[in-house]
Amino acid sequence: MTFEPLVKELIPAPSVDTCTAKLASLPGCLLLDSSMKILNDGDQPLGRYSFLMADPFQTVEVPLGCEQPFAEIGRILDQFTSPTIPNLPPMQGGLAGFFSYDLNQSIEKIEPVTHNEFQLPAIVLAAYDLVIAWDHQLNRAWIISHGFPETIAENQQIRAQARIEYFSNFLKKEDSNPTNTDHSFVSESSALDVSHALNVDGPTALKSNFSKQNYIDTVQRCIDYIYAGDVFQINLSQQLLHPANCNSLELYQRLKTCNPSPFGGYFDISGISDCPAQIISASPERLCSVRDRFVETRPIKGTRRRTGYPMVDIQAREELLASEKDRAENTMIVDLMRNDLSIVCESDSVRVGQLCELEEYQSVLHLVSSVQGKLKPAKNLIDLVAAIFPGGSITGAPKVRAMEIISELEPCARGAYCGSMGYLGFDGSADLNILIRTITASQGWWQIPVGGGIVSHSIPQKEYEETWTKAAGMLRAVTMEQASV
Repeated sequence: MTFEPLVKELIPAPSVDTCTAKLASLPGCLLLDSSMKILNDGDQPLGRYSFLMADPFQTVEVPLGCEQPFAEIGRILDQFTSPTIPNLPPMQGGLAGFFSYDLNQSIEKIEPVTHNEFQLPAIVLAAYDLVIAWDHQLNRAWIISHGFPETIAENQQIRAQARIEYFSNFLKKEDSNPTNTDHSFVSESSALDVSHALNVDGPTALKSNFSKQNYIDTVQRCIDYIYAGDVFQINLSQQLLHPANCNSLELYQRLKTCNPSPFGGYFDISGISDCPAQIISASPERLCSVRDRFVETRPIKGTRRRTGYPMVDIQAREELLASEKDRAENTMIVDLMRNDLSIVCESDSVRVGQLCELEEYQSVLHLVSSVQGKLKPAKNLIDLVAAIFPGGSITGAPKVRAMEIISELEPCARGAYCGSMGYLGFDGSADLNILIRTITASQGWWQIPVGGGIVSHSIPQKEYEETWTKAAGMLRAVTMEQASV
């Protein structure tokens, strides 16, 4: 006898924000949130779904430098499987969480950098047997419960029903106070060592791991590496730091308002990990999605600032679309992603679905491409992640040499930034973002990293300015008046 997961529709569909606030006190609260819809070539829009999870039945925490980082993940996905329930949002239970950029130390043996303030693990994933899922296009929401870790159908049925009742009661609670369970906000900054960080122009107390001149000089070093033949492109970043001034869920609400995105999210790992941290993301970029073994990755390269003045923004659109530098930068990464996908996908299935198309966000314009393929019969989700992680758009090309140079030139560990957040489903589906436009909160501080791709024609001053363009939405969130959760 096979157990079919239980499904309860929530009528009327409750707000994502309200439900998240009510579940924030539970361990492993994770929201994968689409607050902005992007039309996808006449198909279903990106940003259609949101998923809320908490109280997992198992967690996986992989330390930095682990020689077999995916072993436990593979074991769980092999043990707990479930078919896709038709006509429901695609995340219906599975492993969800984040992969740190510094997982590259395990995949490609990249040397660690000098400073690592927050000491985030390489991977934090949790096994969620229950998901609250929203379809924003239909304005409907459901609770989906699998009854795992029970694997006998009768026992699954009992646990699944109990879990639905437990979460339904949580959602009916009148009061919620996520501040009481959020350890990221400390009224005075902790003893965290930020002595390497420098004061910079901007909001009061804002710091960076680069001075302006040092960043410009480092961009030039990247260009020198390119002309020396080491690489074609390097993604360089600076890491801003700001003392926390509210709890992390409040910060997510601010960021969601200032910088809506199709692949955003909030993940509190403090209750399921030894690291007291929250990841707050308004990412516009998808690392990969998997549906019925079909894979899509959506690299972003090419950015211009939006001003809100129509004529100025029209000019910025035209300039970006006409830019040979930005198009070349994007095309380089498309070729890299085609190569990465060919490792795990059927060779005749790998194709470019979209090339250098314009997408508009609150603060910026981006050039976005799409590379697609179908997984080989012998390959699985773990093989896919190992082949494409970290994403080429936030490393450079060739990928391994670019990461070696990043490790040499950037003084601080990236942590969550440029890693991925999302899920690996019990049904073989997956959706992972790239953690850009992302803030990591821990020990009374907010990390706000920003960067960009460097190519031979890059102008160091403009590359520095581009990092601040990308930071604009996050800095507005950091400094705006407290919003209601």
